[in-house]
Amino acid sequence: MLTETTEAMGGLDMAGYSGDKQDHAMRLRRIEGQVRGLQRMVEDDKYCIDILTQVSAATSALKSFSLSLLEQHLAHCVAEATAKGGPEAAEKVKEASEAIARLVRS
Repeated sequence: MLTETTEAMGGLDMAGYSGDKQDHAMRLRRIEGQVRGLQRMVEDDKYCIDILTQVSAATSALKSFSLSLLEQHLAHCVAEATAKGGPEAAEKVKEASEAIARLVRS
């Protein structure tokens, strides 16, 4: 499925993370396991602080994943667009800035 951004860039560009797709999928499966562990902890009436500790670990894992993905986006998608120049470059920089702002707020 093409995104608007991909269509605007003129085709089927590979995602910046494509080379690390398996690593990313594995990291997300680990995070999914952490969240399932949180569900079990709640079901088993575990101590609140223990659950909060695990929430913090899952949150850190998601933030780490997000930063890795952002780094790859900057190195591939944004760098490629700025090398080409034109309106696509400005759009990619704006898009990256907005993504960074969302991450900072979260």
